[in-house]
Amino acid sequence: MTVQIYSRELGDFATNCYIVACPQTNACAVIDPGVPDPWVKRTLADHGLKPVAIILTHGHLDHIGGVAWVREFTGAPVLVHTADAPMLTDPVRNGSAAFGGLVTAPPPDRLLADGETITVGKLELQVLHTPGHTPGGICLYIRDGGHLITGDTLFAGSIGRTDLPGGSFETLIRSIREKLLTLPDETTVYPGHGPATSIGDERAYNPFL
Repeated sequence: MTVQIYSRELGDFATNCYIVACPQTNACAVIDPGVPDPWVKRTLADHGLKPVAIILTHGHLDHIGGVAWVREFTGAPVLVHTADAPMLTDPVRNGSAAFGGLVTAPPPDRLLADGETITVGKLELQVLHTPGHTPGGICLYIRDGGHLITGDTLFAGSIGRTDLPGGSFETLIRSIREKLLTLPDETTVYPGHGPATSIGDERAYNPFL
């Protein structure tokens, strides 16, 4: 099974938005649309993709600001982990109030739990609950081909910040060690910010691990 992954940095926080597509069916998922951006519409149109889900790795403002916009023109359901669901509609919880803004997203259509599978065409995205950056932070693992979308859990050479409400350094490190470092070294990591990396490189060189 092959997978197509398109990405672009969006917004002032340079949040990586991903479009994960099944080439056999053209079904896709839009992951972490941080702001409304024409790149999303253009990518969908250029490749004839049909969004079946808007998936959020967590509920912070820089990952949810474009959700309402994408949902309006795609009709795709919004998926987020149960623990981060309240952040979507609360500017205080999602952090936007602290920046003088009032970012919100529609309430989720589906609440996610650890270990469940999101089907996108013939692709299967496994939900890995990785709290620590936020209580409901998740990563998405595509076993076929070895792809892992980590949100703000794990970065190239770094980890997500844990000094925001609901964050815990100890919890985040445990999440990474128990859920991510158990994956094959050749697994490609697509983080919420910054360049792609691999589980093997992070195991060997990440100073936090």
